[in-house]
Amino acid sequence: MAGGWSRDGAVSEQIEASIAEELERMRARRAPAGESLTHCADCEEPIPEARRTAIPGVKLCVDCAAERQGVQARRGGINRRGSKDSQLK
Repeated sequence: MAGGWSRDGAVSEQIEASIAEELERMRARRAPAGESLTHCADCEEPIPEARRTAIPGVKLCVDCAAERQGVQARRGGINRRGSKDSQLK
């Protein structure tokens, strides 16, 4: 699949490295622990029983959790593909 000066399998290796890095980053994130709160730690809205049962140790309501994840999702990453579209931005 790779062409030009790259060796065979170079693209696959880059993809696998990206996946491995992301998995490592996700494993490093701390999972909620302890007893779930009945009310959100940020906005103090009630946390539904179904959410507290599904995610042990949950501290945030769905809206606050989504807002925090949105901030984390905007982090810059490395574009290993080097596509022309990404270079124009």
